[in-house]
Amino acid sequence: MDATSTNKYFTDRQNEFESSARSYPRKFPFALKKAKGVWVEDVEGNKYLDFLCGAGTLALGHNDDEVNQAMIDLISSGAPLHTLDLTTPAKDKFVEEIHSILPFGMAKDVKIQFCSPSGTDATDAAIKLCKSATGRGSVIAFSGGYHGMGHGAMALTGNCNAKNKVQNLMPGVQFMPYPYSYRCPMGLGGEEGAKACGAYFERLLKDPESGITKPAAVILEPIQGEGGVIPAPVEFLQTVRRVTAELDIPLICDEIQCGMGRSGKIFAFEYAGIIPDVILASKAIGGTQPMSVVIYNKKLDTWGPGAHAGTFRGNQLAMVAGTVVMERLKSPGFLDDVKRKGDLFRGRMEALKAECPIIGDVRGKGLMLGIEFVDPNGPVDVMGHPVESGTICARVQKECFENHLVMEKGGRNGSVMRCLTALTISDEDLETGIQILEKVVRNINKDYVK
Repeated sequence: MDATSTNKYFTDRQNEFESSARSYPRKFPFALKKAKGVWVEDVEGNKYLDFLCGAGTLALGHNDDEVNQAMIDLISSGAPLHTLDLTTPAKDKFVEEIHSILPFGMAKDVKIQFCSPSGTDATDAAIKLCKSATGRGSVIAFSGGYHGMGHGAMALTGNCNAKNKVQNLMPGVQFMPYPYSYRCPMGLGGEEGAKACGAYFERLLKDPESGITKPAAVILEPIQGEGGVIPAPVEFLQTVRRVTAELDIPLICDEIQCGMGRSGKIFAFEYAGIIPDVILASKAIGGTQPMSVVIYNKKLDTWGPGAHAGTFRGNQLAMVAGTVVMERLKSPGFLDDVKRKGDLFRGRMEALKAECPIIGDVRGKGLMLGIEFVDPNGPVDVMGHPVESGTICARVQKECFENHLVMEKGGRNGSVMRCLTALTISDEDLETGIQILEKVVRNINKDYVK
């Protein structure tokens, strides 16, 4: 094989020329050449099953025929590809599709802000919107939340490792406990833990001696992604919505990762039957191309022209590709199939957990699933559970990659393996991925069984 056609050739060059901030190449040392569906191929011809799919961006997988054809048709038509925030037929159709996927009755009351391509910018735009509309300055976020790596968005993110070296982030952020049954911040777990988190949230906001002034917004992920795939209990989401509505505080639901069908519903907040004031959407909404939008109640639409801008907010390729994604999400049985496949995966992981004590918890909804790894021989936490093990999880990830399965970690200390594969994955490919993961976990578990 020609030396210039090897993974090492390209990864060495990447190491030489790219920033030390790069992350994925450290875990997956290969150079990609082709991709189709849930399979990717490196420059050496090795094929890997992709359970990462652009961190959930590729809802329909790599190079979906319909998505690609929509982009080819747009390019062939001579339509403009860069339009700032000027309108086009493609943009008009995209907006129409966004309205069509919103919960019943919501569409008539919303406005849409197109942002720069990343979800981080949608977060910053939403905070600016709520501060402008309310005249207030602080924001409530939740421990374990992830809202982006920009200066403002990072201030709202729970992960301290990302923040410790970047001082003087956006001030005025108050963190509150997020229900996490397995490692309950209240030391209770289950429904009681979720109720306690909701009661604490309500009491703190309504207590005139709490020391917390009325915020401009409350932001949360209905299913925390980077924090370890932690779904918010229905009752907790309902409490947060009720309290914020009573106090006239805008509620922002960050659906950047858990939205667009990932959970088995278009938006994960729909499981609670609530309507937020603001929805953040990115990743899958661009149909593989960069796109982020803020969908918000028009009562907040008080800012003036240019209050939030971005050179690349008019990505026409993303609009036609994203339109295909939204149309597919609405097709009969699509979301039911996502739930079915998610239930299958989760069931197999629950069975594996019963067999392998290095798995502490399995959780998630739809095809957004997390497997938390623990050291069964190590110390326990206040809940009596073995502490999380990033070491074991990293080994699982490494051995999965060696067996040609790509999966990403997350959660506290990188202890949670996460499934973010394409929503269109076939049963056969899903079974292949599950079998690889089962094989790896069983092998590693042997080293921890006394």
